[in-house]
Amino acid sequence: MRVLQLTPGTGSFHCGSCLRDNALIKALRTRGHDALLLPLYLPLVTDADEANPEQGVRVGGVGLYLQHKFPFFHKLPKFIHRWVNSESTLRWASTKLGMTSARDLGEMTVGSLEGEKGRQWPVWNELVDWICEGANADVICLSNALLIGLAPALKRRTGKPIVCALQGEDAFVDTLIEPYRSQAWALLQENAKHVTKFISPSKFYAEVMSKKLAVGPEAMTVVPNGINFETFLPVRPTQEPPSPTIGYLARMIHGKGLTTLVDAFILLAKKKSIPGARLRIAGTKTEADDKYIAELKKKIREAGFENRVSWEPNLSFENKVQFLHELSVLSVPATYGEAFGLYIAEAQGVGVPVVQPRHGAFPEILEITQGGVICDPDDPQALAVALEELLLDDARRHKMAATAKVNARAHFSATKMAENFEKVLLEVTTTAAKAPQPA
Repeated sequence: MRVLQLTPGTGSFHCGSCLRDNALIKALRTRGHDALLLPLYLPLVTDADEANPEQGVRVGGVGLYLQHKFPFFHKLPKFIHRWVNSESTLRWASTKLGMTSARDLGEMTVGSLEGEKGRQWPVWNELVDWICEGANADVICLSNALLIGLAPALKRRTGKPIVCALQGEDAFVDTLIEPYRSQAWALLQENAKHVTKFISPSKFYAEVMSKKLAVGPEAMTVVPNGINFETFLPVRPTQEPPSPTIGYLARMIHGKGLTTLVDAFILLAKKKSIPGARLRIAGTKTEADDKYIAELKKKIREAGFENRVSWEPNLSFENKVQFLHELSVLSVPATYGEAFGLYIAEAQGVGVPVVQPRHGAFPEILEITQGGVICDPDDPQALAVALEELLLDDARRHKMAATAKVNARAHFSATKMAENFEKVLLEVTTTAAKAPQPA
């Protein structure tokens, strides 16, 4: 089966969607499929073994922005297009993520979802032309629902089924200012009619997006995210941390619960029940996050625990893996209902138990892995108590870590994800082949 996967890149930092899609394409190839991963917006940042290093970005984010702002942009000389879509320009632009105004962000999102009716279409149309002329795909997969402005044209012009993965889009769309939030949801619902099947990473998120997109449960299939755990070996030998170490691994923002975790750590450190306890904060950081992080650092410094907290932004893949192996427990107490939380599978797959809030997909994941503790959301005191109890009970923590490692690797591997994904692809392509063809 010829599978085409369209995935937005980040350009300068690791992202769960990029890692997931890269692992998926490689695992589908192992299963005998001709699978191609095509980056959009910015270059992909994955592990050391990229699925398609020869594939450049097809739709550059800078060119797309300029097309939206200046409708004549697509008519400018080709050398200008080559420059704005060059890897160096795109990687520079990636460092400015998060600096876009709320209005521009809303306009760009709606413009993309408008598809053929939007000002961005001359750029998107070049991608559709390429897919129709050269991709020869049996099925076209979109990495997330924010790409489904492409679905009507792709389905009409290729006649192939369109599969769309879901990756937590509601958390983004719901932060847009009005009128763009309402416009975006209306366009998502309209474009959803042209998607053959949606793939959700959890039962929780399937229910959320079934309502948000106004599609029936038959349009949704649950395929948990997966990881190639073979690449998660430490670069140097590890052992139990000399001091109990709490880790955080996600974007360094309030929404991922970093404020809650910092407040919980301060409460725990003041209690002195776990002498020498440390907090290591890692994950994506952009310029837009600097002010927020500076405020947290000030809070920690004023509490007197600056020397017990480390900040490790934008780790390489190898350093991220090493980081995970050096933790006693991980917590990313997101303030909203996560669709999955790949960092949970990553941590548990190397034997690190987690403490997570009781919402989103977290209870569902931890029921499967039996490798973590659930506590009340947005409550630093409850989080501090849960972390304290786990760190004080070595036997329970070690047993939980061992169980989590086995179960996470059994249920959330790239191989398992590809196996389940393959079933969906075979279903939609078989159904499409049996459908009556237009005269």
